[in-house]
Amino acid sequence: MAQKMAWTGLGGTVALGLVLAGCAAQQMGGPSGKQLYLQNCASCHGESGRGDGPLADGLDRRPADLTRKPDIGEPFPTAHIMGYVHGYNRRDAPDEVMPQFGEDFEGQTVLYDIGDGILTPTPLPLIKVAEYVRTLQDEGGAEETPEP
Repeated sequence: MAQKMAWTGLGGTVALGLVLAGCAAQQMGGPSGKQLYLQNCASCHGESGRGDGPLADGLDRRPADLTRKPDIGEPFPTAHIMGYVHGYNRRDAPDEVMPQFGEDFEGQTVLYDIGDGILTPTPLPLIKVAEYVRTLQDEGGAEETPEP
């Protein structure tokens, strides 16, 4: 009897896990990170992320090359990227070139770990853009070399 109850409990746990996984998949709906990037970022940063978008030459400062990887051994700066894109990191000193996208990337929030082990409610579109920028670095970015 106890063994049957254990299997029943395990079955319930597995079923709950499948339901939650389905919910997570539904949360990932809407435009992809690449689509959001192309709609909001590529005009300045370029489709490849190298800072060579069609508006780049007319700006006071060249857009950042998003394919540049962090220094060797450094993790992808997820929190910095998300804060900069959102505008949170620039509230007191707004960037005169790059607009703040906080309002554009609002929407459904999900719990997200930026790498510090803490699940924080974060707008899903912002996560998608940051994760897409990470792929730009993985696909063709050169390692930055430390200054001598």
